[in-house]
Formats: sequence, structure tokens, C-alpha cells
Amino acid sequence: MERRTFLQQGTLAGISALAFGSAQAATGTNAGKAEKTFNMNYAPHDGMFRNSAGADFLDQIRFMHDQGFRAIEDNGMLKRDTAQQEKIGNLLAKLDMQMGVFVIDGGDNWKVSLTTGKQEFVDNFLKTCRASVETAKRCNAKWATVVPGFFERKLPIGVQTGHVIDALRRGAEILEPHGLVMVLEPLSDTPELFLRTADQTYEICRAVNSPSCKILYDIYHMQRNTGHLIPMMDLCWDEIAYIQIGDNPGRKEPGTGEINYKNIFKHLHEKGYKGVMGMEHGNFHPGKEGETALIKAYRECDDFLG
Repeated sequence: MERRTFLQQGTLAGISALAFGSAQAATGTNAGKAEKTFNMNYAPHDGMFRNSAGADFLDQIRFMHDQGFRAIEDNGMLKRDTAQQEKIGNLLAKLDMQMGVFVIDGGDNWKVSLTTGKQEFVDNFLKTCRASVETAKRCNAKWATVVPGFFERKLPIGVQTGHVIDALRRGAEILEPHGLVMVLEPLSDTPELFLRTADQTYEICRAVNSPSCKILYDIYHMQRNTGHLIPMMDLCWDEIAYIQIGDNPGRKEPGTGEINYKNIFKHLHEKGYKGVMGMEHGNFHPGKEGETALIKAYRECDDFLG
């Protein structure tokens, strides 16, 4: 199996200026008046446009489409009921939108788990992988986030790494026949997390050696943990399958912190990245005004071709 062969899928479109839709967009009655798509395929999430589109996620998706977005992500998709997963998948297909990541989480992501090598944690992970395959079919997902849990401080780091690799290999065996890719996410939320850096994740992906085990490069977390964003992205590029966004400090939209997102988006565009760009952050300002400002921020950072 060639470990470097994987698809970075998405849409690539032209420049557009901000035009915030009317209340009709929230109910999908703004058909035919959707804004132009972005140069990169940004993916909002549930709740990001609640004030403009209402509490119903399906209405929010219609609103996102009307504003020019062509993807979503939904960390909690696995926990939604089957009927709702299918409704979301059907709506995305109707609007020609992509499903970004959801999270493979059987309850062990935020504690000491896969690093221990204990069978109970491996079994739960594999069970969740099987359930994730069915969820992915319903909502047309191609990527799912995996977090291997916390360090087991009683074991040497090499042994912990070996345990994680073993579990991920078995998970990849379940996902690979269905074209579902687990994207490993190094995080900065707590120093107890085992997966911390892109280069560490790169090493693990090479060891797992499957097209169904790649890197989720979350720019916010990588700025906090290591910085050196573009050079590290380039070094790990062959194993990166998914990008997420969030400015630092604050984890809000681009332009609210220190990261030069226009430059990063331009770099990704020049590299030929056509995948989903998950908007893994909150809104800097509250209410509809904050949602308007968020879209404006993306229009400005996406205007990098001039």
C-alpha cells in the first residue's frame, strides 16, 4: 500500500465580496441568490450562524450555502440519531456541499486510553470505528477525527507510541475498505494529551502506513504548541489530509489574533490544496453582527489572489 496516496478533495472557486443574505436565506427561500463561493473550501459548524438562521442545523446549512460556503463539519455527528444523519447527508448532496470531519469518540478521547495498550480501550476504539463507518455512509463523510487520549505516565514514550500505532493500524483496517480516513489531531488543550505536534503525528502515520490514517493540521493548535506554521506544514505535507482554522489567542475567526491567515491561505492555494478547511473556532463578536463580521473576515482573508 502506498502510504502517500490520498485524496485532498474539495472545491476551488473564484473571489467574492461579502454580501450578507437576508432572513430568507435561513429558510432556503433565497434560492438562486447564493453568494459566490470562496477560493478555499471553508466549513462552518453547527451553531456558528444560529442567530441568523435559527437553531435548526438544516436551516443553518442552507444559510451557509447562501453565503458561499460549500462544506460543513460536525464534531458531534456520531452522536446524532440515524434519521438526522441521513437528513444532513441528503441536504448536503442536494446543495452540492461536502461533509467535513466528525469525531470518532467512544468516550476515551479525553483520558488515558490507547497509550496503555489495554484491550478494553482498543476494543472500544474499534467498535467506534465500525459505528463511524455507518455514520459516514449516511452523511457522505470522508474524514473523521481521532484523538488517541492522554499520556500513560507510567510507561516509556516509545512503548506508548507503539501501543497507539497498533490500535490505529487495526482501526485503519476497518475504515480503509470504505474510503473513510481517520485524521489524527495533535492538540494544545492540555499537556496531558499524547498527540501534541505535527512531526510526531507524521511519524505515527508513516508507521501505520495506511491511506486511512493521516494528519489533521489544526493551525490554532499548532501555533500554540510549536509555531513555525508554514515550514512544519510543508515538512509534513505528504501526510496532511485536512486543515482546521482558528486564530490565536482566543480561538476565533481569522483577523482576531496574531496568525497571518491570508498568507497561509495563499500558501495552501499555491500548493494545490483543494480539501476542506474546517472553521474550528468560535465567533469573536456575539449575535447577528458577530456572524456578519465573521463572514467578512473570511472574505478578506480569502482575497489573496490580487
